[in-house]
Amino acid sequence: MTELAVEQKKFKLKNLPKLLKQTFKEWNADDPWRLSAIVAYYAVLSLPGLVVVIINTVGAIWGVDIVEGRITDEISAAIGPSAADSIREIIASTQEGNKSLISTIIGIATLIFGATGVFYHLQLSLNKVWDLKQDENAGIKQLVIDRLLGFGFVLVIGFLLLISFILSTALSLLNEYLDMIFSDFSVYIAMVASEILSLGVITVLFALLFKYLPDAKIQWRSVWAGGFLTAILFTIGKYLLGLYFGNADPSSTYGAAGSMILILLWVSYSCLILFFGAEFTWVYANTYGHKIQPNHVAVFIGEEEDEDRRDKKPINTKDIALPKDKAPAEK
Repeated sequence: MTELAVEQKKFKLKNLPKLLKQTFKEWNADDPWRLSAIVAYYAVLSLPGLVVVIINTVGAIWGVDIVEGRITDEISAAIGPSAADSIREIIASTQEGNKSLISTIIGIATLIFGATGVFYHLQLSLNKVWDLKQDENAGIKQLVIDRLLGFGFVLVIGFLLLISFILSTALSLLNEYLDMIFSDFSVYIAMVASEILSLGVITVLFALLFKYLPDAKIQWRSVWAGGFLTAILFTIGKYLLGLYFGNADPSSTYGAAGSMILILLWVSYSCLILFFGAEFTWVYANTYGHKIQPNHVAVFIGEEEDEDRRDKKPINTKDIALPKDKAPAEK
């Protein structure tokens, strides 16, 4: 990435096209298709653990069956019923009974480790988008911290999902009340309120991802700007992807593996939007004078190599003993 000149301190709406243009250039230069494919691959591997942990966490308060039904309904609407059925089978297989204590403990540990995998690789990808990488001397301790951070994001998603359920229920009750007063417009009011609620929850999630997942120091004003734009693009993309998957049916040529291919495609396309939002966050932060900086375990890409070159002393050829037949003749 190239450094952007710090010219403005206050965001103006008329500058948005210029910011988006610069964002696209930076986004395209970072090879987002490859990064999205990597995260999509690990998302499929993490899917059983991720779904089961969220369902059991939120289900402990809301009810497992209700949460499972809501999640599969959302997946069915976004990707299709075949993918939702596959995820339902995954959930059922991980919750089979008649397991020993040791196998249960191993299973839980595997689920937790698997659920954090997608966030770990998402962290590496976001670091790459922001020209960062972890210090090679970070060690195993930082790896454990990263995995715990990934598990924390699993719980955050569960918490936001719970909040979304509670607010959706409140909106449903409010809609019944409004229906008695504004019968002709209550449906539209409910739709607008639901979209605003969804946009708010997704904005918070993306803001938290940009703030805490990468190995970076970043100010909240940049995080909220990037999170809000990403949430808008994600909401638009969700409907466009739904239309695409519903009409084109790209999984039809893959037979039994079609549902997994759908999940891979959906995560990959969604990550393209996420990385564009992350790139916008980087451009926004650098444009308005609050640049993103690496934290204590990270460096800018290229910075570590430059330090190594500076640490190396130049070779003094006078100190090298040459063979007699190679030594310069004395005058």
